Amino acid sequence: MKKIIGIIAFAFLLSCSSSNTTIVQSWRDPETTVANEQFKKVLVVAILKNDVTRRIVETKFHEFNPGFKTSYNFLHQGNKDMTPEMIGKLLQLENFEGVVTLRLVDTKTETDYVPGMNTSLYYGAYGYNNYYGGMFGGWYGNYSPYFYDPGYYVQNTYYFIETNVFSLKENKLIWSGTTKSSNVEGHINETAGFIIEEIAEQMRKDGSLPSKPKK
Repeated sequence: MKKIIGIIAFAFLLSCSSSNTTIVQSWRDPETTVANEQFKKVLVVAILKNDVTRRIVETKFHEFNPGFKTSYNFLHQGNKDMTPEMIGKLLQLENFEGVVTLRLVDTKTETDYVPGMNTSLYYGAYGYNNYYGGMFGGWYGNYSPYFYDPGYYVQNTYYFIETNVFSLKENKLIWSGTTKSSNVEGHINETAGFIIEEIAEQMRKDGSLPSKPKK
């Protein structure tokens, strides 16, 4: 088995933990892995209505490794009437070996509870252990606002992005995963990076990528 992993593995192995994104489901072709495909040139296609967002997402992949090529340089208004067969021939002429697609499959607004903080019992116990009745020694009434923060409810909009990895050589889907992201507005660039990180971690778990090398 060849030791050279290829561009997708190289880029994904640069990942670390995410903050606003989680993986919710994934699937891989049991007969094929990204590692053994040896991809060197991959087209990234963000299937999004907003062209600015599309460019941001695709560029984020390119920033991980130049071998990821943004689709807006190949698939744009100038060739929007191309048939799938014509697009396939274009990709062959450009020597693409794989395609990664991302598309928004769902959005959901959920009400989440943010728990409050109540440290008055901690401070009360501290006083009790040092002197009797410390919790009621006068200071508690004055400082209690600093020790109690009530919980509250917030509405968050979650975006579900499906990412698919295709092998052009095998002409089939070899990996698919769906991520769930919140707090996306104004943070498209960061969220795109988090999606890559979650995908990488899941692909390592299911064997599509080798484990992260130890430092």
